[in-house]
This record gives sequence, C-alpha cells and structure tokens, in this order.
Amino acid sequence: MKKIILLFCLLIPLVTFSQQRLEKLVDERKQLHEQWKDSETKKSGIFGHRTKKDMIETNNWLERIVKKDNQIIDELELLKSIETTEITYEKEDYKFIAQKQELDIGKLKRALAEKDEKIAEEKSNKRTYEWTTLIFFISTLTLGYLFYKTKFKA
Repeated sequence: MKKIILLFCLLIPLVTFSQQRLEKLVDERKQLHEQWKDSETKKSGIFGHRTKKDMIETNNWLERIVKKDNQIIDELELLKSIETTEITYEKEDYKFIAQKQELDIGKLKRALAEKDEKIAEEKSNKRTYEWTTLIFFISTLTLGYLFYKTKFKA
C-alpha cells in the first residue's frame, strides 16, 4: 500500500510536467506552422514567381514540423503509459478493497447464520417447555379428577 501511495506521489508531478511539456511542444509547432506559411508566401523569383531556393526553404520548414509532430506523438505515448500505469494501480486498489469487503460480508453471513441457529435452538427449547407444561397441567387435572372421583364415590 505504501508503494502505491509513493508511486502516486511520484506520478502526479510527472504527469503535470508531461502535460506542460506537451503544451510547449504544441505551441512550438504552431510557431513552426506560422513560419511555414510565411515561407509559402515568399516569392523571390523574377516576375514574382517562386524559386527553387524558396521551395527548399518551405520543405525545410515542413521537415521541422514533422519532427515536432514526432516529438508530440512521443510525449502523448509517454502520457498514455503513465495514465495506463495509474489506472492499473487504481484497479488493483479497488480489487483489494472489493476482496476485503467480500471477506467482511462472509464473516457477517457466518455470524448471521450462527444467530439464526441460536434463535432456532431457543424456539425449540421454548416448544419443549410449553409441551412439558401442557402435559403436566393435563396430568394434574386428570389426577385431580380421579382423586375427586375416588374420594366422593366411596
């Protein structure tokens, strides 16, 4: 558990740093895109046409944009792996909590079953007492009647 908390403490600054780095890379790409647009409008040739040099410069800007895009993709993959790791650890935490809850539920079910058994046993004892009392009462009445009959008939 301590390892997981320590890992989260280390991952949170890494995630925010990665997000800031990603934002910086996107801003740099926007700047490169603007510079590429400017190079597209340059026409240094005769009669306002584009020269080979203008086209090479435009291609160089496109290469820089592609390199920046690759850096952005790498950063996104890093963020994805960090988030995947976080989700994995969260999943493990929830799994642990669920297992603990299942154990607690099992204990509670066993305790409830024991209480139900005790209640059934008490009911059984109560029934036995009731039947014993009824038999004693009936036998007392019968003996009393027989005693009365023998005393007053003789």
